[in-house]
Amino acid sequence: MQSMRASEFSTSSQSLIEQEQTESQPKITTKNPKKLAFLPLVFLIYFEVSGGPYGEESAVGAAGPLFAILGFLIFPFIWSIPEALVTAELATAYPGNGGFVIWAHQAFGPFWGSLMGSWKFLSGVINLASYPILCVDYLKLVIPIFSSGLPRFVAVFVSTLVLSFLNYSGLSIVGYTAVGLGIVSLCPFIIMSLVAIPKIDPSRWISLGQKGVKRDWTLFINTLFWNLNFWDNASTLAGEVEEPQKLYPKALFSAGILTCLGYVIPLLAATGAIPLDQEDWVDGYLASAGEMIAGKWLKFWIEIGAVLSIIGLFEAQLSSCAYQLLGMADLGILPMIFGARSKWFNTPWLGILISTVIALSVSYLDFTDIISSANFLYSLGMLLEFASFLWLRVKFPALKRPFEVPMGLPGLVVMCLIPSGFLVYVLAVATKAVYLVSALMTLFGVAWYLFMNLSKSKMWFDFKMEEEKLDNEERAQAVYDCVGI
Repeated sequence: MQSMRASEFSTSSQSLIEQEQTESQPKITTKNPKKLAFLPLVFLIYFEVSGGPYGEESAVGAAGPLFAILGFLIFPFIWSIPEALVTAELATAYPGNGGFVIWAHQAFGPFWGSLMGSWKFLSGVINLASYPILCVDYLKLVIPIFSSGLPRFVAVFVSTLVLSFLNYSGLSIVGYTAVGLGIVSLCPFIIMSLVAIPKIDPSRWISLGQKGVKRDWTLFINTLFWNLNFWDNASTLAGEVEEPQKLYPKALFSAGILTCLGYVIPLLAATGAIPLDQEDWVDGYLASAGEMIAGKWLKFWIEIGAVLSIIGLFEAQLSSCAYQLLGMADLGILPMIFGARSKWFNTPWLGILISTVIALSVSYLDFTDIISSANFLYSLGMLLEFASFLWLRVKFPALKRPFEVPMGLPGLVVMCLIPSGFLVYVLAVATKAVYLVSALMTLFGVAWYLFMNLSKSKMWFDFKMEEEKLDNEERAQAVYDCVGI
């Protein structure tokens, strides 16, 4: 009899736990009937992270072919895969717009959720500002009038507005545009790799670099780091994805394969088919390599692909920033107006507008230190993200996780510790100017949180209240603790 009662108690308790876990999951409140499908999500993640092999050339210039090849083969296992696994688990456990903001909010409370939002949003919009400038830099090779002065100002302004309007027209349109841009921008590298096969000398792959060329390990690490980063950015779109619990892990895995192959295959082709002149390996050299391998026509195609890739990067980053603001409004961190959607396209028009205006403002500054500060803030945000991931495992062990990294807590700590070491390195080598700008941005984030709290108390703006959701999670954990499962 006692055994039957214990069994009944265990069953009912487990049912109660599962009910509480379900209640604690954030609700997807989007009214958008056109959910983001699998293939567009793959390419949006791809553009958040990579956009193609453009930019990998500096790794060869910094350390030679062998270290560059090994770097792009090994680094994904110690950085990209841990970041992608964290994103897969948390994006499926909390499938709402806001992504990493939700994770920090649920782990450590509203202050850290708000600060995470400030760090990641400022980092995102500052990086966003660089993409139209890069587009114009390519255009000026064909239209020299865009090199300086008023024509350049107008070109940056118009290109930013046009690309932002594409984002406003709908996330599904942006997603399928990313698919097209990704295919077209990768095609010249596929052709280059095929044409290069008869010309490849495998002994060139094991070259440690030319004699007399000093290795720049800081540039080498930074090139790998920033070319294999930002896997979590697309998590802010989780509320717009069709069946995110099923699609996110598959999309992250597919984007990871596409990204790694997109880097390694062109690198093997170019370094194997062309005699090494290490000092030539700077950003943009793959276009010259294409000309040497197949002809001038391929160089033009690669340069056109670079422009298309930049457009894809802009669209993916702007989507991430805009939907992050929408998610923060859903959490009650920002006023409800930040979650306003277009009546025609159901996109977060205010988030798109704010992100575009800030990006335009930054694009006309001398922003070398600002860009470095944005990367500094991103690194701080990633450290907080890893901490949130680990603490949520401790705080809510009974939380329903459709995808769960198959490790215990000690293994997860080790998994997060290695990429955290790279983040600490990025923070440690920053300049004094970067420390100052980053400190000012962080103070702005703290001041913004305090201002939002004051606005709530004074009822200056309308906010969504999320206390009930947190109560549900606390009740779920209380049941878990009482039962002792």
